[in-house]
Parts: sequence; structure tokens; C-alpha cells
Amino acid sequence: MTQAADLILTNAEIHTLAEPDETYEALAVRDGRIVRAESAYEVDFLNGVGTEVIDCEGRIVLPGFVDAHTHLPMLGRYLVHADLSGADGPDDCVERLREVAGGEGGGGEDGWILGFGYDESAWDDSRYLTRADLDRVSDARPVAAFREDMHVASVNGVALSRHREAMPEGDVACEESKPTGVLVESAVDTIYGAIEPGPEGMGELVEAAQEHAVSLGVTGVHDMVRNSQAPRVYRELDSRDELSVRVRLNYWSDHLEAMKELGLRTNHGSGFVRTGAIKTYTDGSFGGRTAKLSEPYDGEDGGTGQWVVPPEELHELAERADASGFQLSAHAIGDRAIEAVVEAFEATGNPGEARHRIEHAELLSEESIERIAESGIVASVQPNFLKWAGEGGLYEARLGEERRRRTNRYADLLEAGARLAFGSDCMPLDPLIGVHHAVNAPEASQRLSVTEALRAYTLGSAYAGFDEHRLGTVEVGKRADLVVLEESPWERSEAIDGIDVAITIVDGERAYDATD
Repeated sequence: MTQAADLILTNAEIHTLAEPDETYEALAVRDGRIVRAESAYEVDFLNGVGTEVIDCEGRIVLPGFVDAHTHLPMLGRYLVHADLSGADGPDDCVERLREVAGGEGGGGEDGWILGFGYDESAWDDSRYLTRADLDRVSDARPVAAFREDMHVASVNGVALSRHREAMPEGDVACEESKPTGVLVESAVDTIYGAIEPGPEGMGELVEAAQEHAVSLGVTGVHDMVRNSQAPRVYRELDSRDELSVRVRLNYWSDHLEAMKELGLRTNHGSGFVRTGAIKTYTDGSFGGRTAKLSEPYDGEDGGTGQWVVPPEELHELAERADASGFQLSAHAIGDRAIEAVVEAFEATGNPGEARHRIEHAELLSEESIERIAESGIVASVQPNFLKWAGEGGLYEARLGEERRRRTNRYADLLEAGARLAFGSDCMPLDPLIGVHHAVNAPEASQRLSVTEALRAYTLGSAYAGFDEHRLGTVEVGKRADLVVLEESPWERSEAIDGIDVAITIVDGERAYDATD
């Protein structure tokens, strides 16, 4: 006798994303795995006394979204501290920081008043926040506001006086020899270190972030871990069965030797928490004019950005990580930085088998696209960055019209045969926003079909994490990580970002339900 299912989803439009246009009416789940996907009639044979049945009422069912590049603790900071992502200018940021300073989140870490996610490129007064702005928030407590890309931060006088000596001189902006409060790259890392929470504080951030993530249909994340507390928190939540999303931990490169000593390797771990890649930088960001270019920035006098990790160090790290059984994940935004990463990965011998990843890959040359595809390197990209790609946007302001049109070339990557994985980098974390931008990209030649964009956020990201055999499509034998949408993205292709998530299921259990 056939064993009954634990869960059945029926009366649905289930898109498997395994084959083009393959759909079913119903599916059944047992022990966290999909055991049948067929007509409602056939699946109903698995309906037993203890089976939970969800009538989807015609809604769309997809594989759960896997965010291939994110920072859950950073998302938690948006939720716990001041969210500056919707601010319309410096004055609005100051008011938001003042509000959180007086609220429950106002204690900050060590008295800090913190804000995250401002984007000056969307303001009429298109400038970074400064010391003068943040001194208006407080002249007694340290204040820090982080730009959306996390490569630029602004601090007040108190924060500068406490931490200036630890900051590289070249990463502290000055006017007439006086610091403006604007920091880039290594100086920003100094502030990150100062506000690092302990285990309890990190737990608060992670729990807030995962609750928000599952409400957006996210069932798995590849977390680019910036500190030592997050992995501990994830594993403790996993041990208590309180983790709602699958987490792949991509550790920064300064952890490599410690991980080797502990015997860790890529893919070690449980069903919910696994060791991922060794993460490194090469350059900075377009927002901070620190992404490394082959030609100068538009309007700059010879400036081509900077190396955060120079090519010779990158080659040495790639060789050590690859030889030790680790996948490597390298941040590269400018065209020169991307070329350096491709060269370093190719030198490892078989970057496709190791699934080494380029993160962001925003300004690609024709040659880099061909080499990425031929070598099997994974292009881990963020389609929500296309919000900067329109006429008059951030890309045009930094790169000029011609190079703006050559950013985020997802269609060209797919046509060349490259592996494409979508993530958000928390700018913002919302897969449907990313899918919307990929389908409606400013450059018509780079627009993806709805199916292509969804596959990049499901199967593509699963592949980037060696998980394509258990995640990424709706197929018998795979884990039951699913998202139920209120409307069809194929029928609302011009407004995918307005579609609501009805239900999120992780490992066969409801992690979020807006219909309840």
C-alpha cells in the first residue's frame, strides 16, 4: 500500500522550471521531499488521514527562491536599526536616524546610532552623507550611515575621533585636510569591526532577517559572512530546528587557514547549514568610484578605481583555496577586475568543476563573457542593480552613456552558455524585484524571458551552491522548498515586482503563510 503524503498542494498552477512550460495541478510531499507531481486526481491518491492539504485556489507554485549573494545580518540591521533605503535626501536620513536613536533600536552596538542603505544617486542633492549631516543626529554618541553598496560609509565627529587612527589615510575623504566623514573600503571595515555585535545581538539580526526573507519567497541564501558570529548563530538555530531558510556560508578569505585546520571543505554541513566558498574582493563599487576599470571614470581626471585585493594576491589565494578543496567566490565589478578574476580562476586548472564564482560582474567585455562561459565559471549577479542602469542613472553618471549600455549583460551571458545565478546583495533582498528588472531591463537586447529569470533565481543559484540535485526545480525526489504566488509573472511580466507571495514552504513545512 502506498504511504500517504504529509502535505499536498492542489488546485494550483505548478511550474517545475525543469522543462520549458512544464506544469502540474498538484504535488505531494513526504518527509520533506516531493514524492509526486501530477494531476490533482492522481495526487489525491496520497491523501491520507494525517495529510495536510493546501488548496492553492489557482495560484502559481514555483521552486523556492535561492538568493545566491546576500547578507542576512545586514538585512537584519535594516530591520532593527534605521532603514535609509527609501530616504529622499540627507535631511530625511538625519530624521530617520534621530527617530531610531530614541526608539528600541537606539542603543546600537556600544552606544552607536546606525543607519543602513542610503543611495545618494536617487536624490536631487546627489552627494554622500557627511560628518556635518551626522553631527546633527548626535554630538555625544557615535553615528554611522552605510551606503547601500556597503563600500561607502559616513560617520559623525564622535565616530571619527574614536576610530580615525585605525583607518588607512587614503580611504578617508578630506577637504582642506579636514575629514568630511565619508569613508571607503578599508576605512569602512574599521567601522564594521567597531559595531560588530555579540552572539545575542547577531541572533536578533538573523532571526529578524529570516522572518522577512521567507515572506518574500526566499527558501535558501548564500550568505557572504562578514564576521565570526553569524555562522555560530546559524548553526545554533539549526540545532534547535529554528532555522527557516537553508544557509550556505561563504567565508571571507582571512578564514581560509583556520578552516583548513578544522578540516572544513566546500559542501560540508547539514541539510540546512553548509560551508560554501572562500570569498574575496578584487575591487570596490561604482557608487564609491572604486570599482577597477580599464578606462577612467566619466568626469574623473585619470581615476580608474582601486584594487582592494591586487591581481598577484588574488592568484595566490585562488591557488591555495582551490588546492584545499574550496570553491572561490570573487567580488569583481569593473571590467579590469573581472579580467583579473577570470585569469586567476583559469590558472586553477578546472574552474568549472570547482564552480568558482565571479560576484557582480557588472561591466563585462566580450572576451570576458566568452572566457567565463568556456571555463564554466559561475556568474553570480544581482538583477536588482538594473535600477541604476537607466538613462540618467548611477551607471551613466559614473561610466558615461556607452559603458552604461554594456552593464549587466545577462542575455549575452546566457547566449554564450554561461552559468547564471541571481542574488540580491540585500539591495534589496526581494527576488521578484530582481526578476522584474531582468525581464524589463533598460537595454532591450539584455532582457530575459520570465522563465529564464526565474530559473536564474532558482536552479541557477542552486547550481552555484552544488545543490541542483536537491533544490531549484519542482521534481520528484527534490526537497520541498516552494513558493506560492498570488499572480502569474508570465501574465504580469511588466509588473512582476508587484506580485505578492502567498505561502512559502521550506522542507515541506510552512515557513510563511499570508493566507492563514
